[in-house]
Amino acid sequence: MSLAQDLVQIGLHETEVKFYLAALEIGPASVRDIAEKAGISRTNAYDVFSRLLEQQLVTQVAGAASKTMLVTAEAPEQLTELFDARRRRLDALLPELRSLHNRAIGKPRIRFFQGIDGIKHVLNDTLAVYDKHLLGILSMRDLFEVPGRAWMDDFVRRRIEAGVSLRVIRSPIKDIQKVWPQSAEDLREVRFASPSFVFAMTSYIYDNKVALISSRREDFAMTIESEEFATMQRNLFEVFWASCPAQPRQYSRDDAPPADAGEGGNDRAPNGARAGKSRIVESQTVKSRSGKSQTGKSQTGKSQIGKPQTIKSQTIKSQTIKSRPVRPGA
Repeated sequence: MSLAQDLVQIGLHETEVKFYLAALEIGPASVRDIAEKAGISRTNAYDVFSRLLEQQLVTQVAGAASKTMLVTAEAPEQLTELFDARRRRLDALLPELRSLHNRAIGKPRIRFFQGIDGIKHVLNDTLAVYDKHLLGILSMRDLFEVPGRAWMDDFVRRRIEAGVSLRVIRSPIKDIQKVWPQSAEDLREVRFASPSFVFAMTSYIYDNKVALISSRREDFAMTIESEEFATMQRNLFEVFWASCPAQPRQYSRDDAPPADAGEGGNDRAPNGARAGKSRIVESQTVKSRSGKSQTGKSQTGKSQIGKPQTIKSQTIKSQTIKSRPVRPGA
C-alpha cells in the first residue's frame, strides 16, 4: 500500500492527500503550481486548499512580490494533532451516542464468541470501559493457557496505558505467585477468595456488560449486555469483595475433612469411640424350673445412623410349680 493510500485509510480524502503531498514535496508554491504537481484541476484545487487550510494542514505565506500569496504544507506532526483533536471530539459525543444506542436496543444482548480470537475480542472490549473501572474474578492459570502469557502481559500494559483501574478477586488454587500483584502504579487492587472457591472461568463487569471467558477446555467467551444483570453482578461482587482478604488465608490440615471420613462424612461417635466397634454386653438371669440359674448374654446391634445400640437385658421371673401327691398304684 502506497503512502497516499495509507493517508486515505486514516481519514483524508483522496484529493486532499494528493494536494498535501505535492505541497510537502515542492515547498512554498502557488495553488496553481501545487494543483499541476498533484494532477488535479485548478478549480478543484482551490476547494481542496480551503479544506486543508481549515484542518491546519497547510498555511499561506507571503511570496517575493508583496501581492503574491503562496501555500506551504505544515509539518507531518500536524496530522497527529488533527486526529487527536478528532478523537477528543468523539469522546465528548460518546455519552449522547451511548444513550441513543441503549434506547434503540431496549432488550439485553447476548453475544457468543468461539475460539482464541473470540476470547481476545472480548478481553479487548473490556478496555473500552467508559468509566475506566473494571471488576474482575480471574482464573489466572486458565488465562495463561488461553490466550497466553505474552498476550495477557500486553493486555495488562494496554489497560494501564488506557488508565483503566482493576479490582480483582483471585483463587489461591489457580493463582500464580508474584505475577500481577497488588500495585497502585499498575492500577490494580487484589483480594483472594477462600481455597474452597476454585474459579473455572474469568469474568469482568464493566459499564452495563458482563464478560465471561472459559478455560481452554470449552474455549469460548461471551458478553451479556444488560443494565439489570450488570447491576446484580456488581452488587454480588461487592459482597464477595468485602469478605475476601488482601492476602491468601493460611489453612491447616485440621480445617480439611478427615482423610478417613466415609461417604457420609465423619464417622466418629460423639464420645470419640469408633461407631460399630464397641459392644456392650449385659447379663440376663433366668431361673430354671429346677431352681438353677442360667446366665446368658444380650445382643448389641448397630443403629441405622452408625451409633452403638444396646439391647437391654430382660429379667424373666421364675415360676414355682407345686408337685401333686402321687397316689399308690397310679
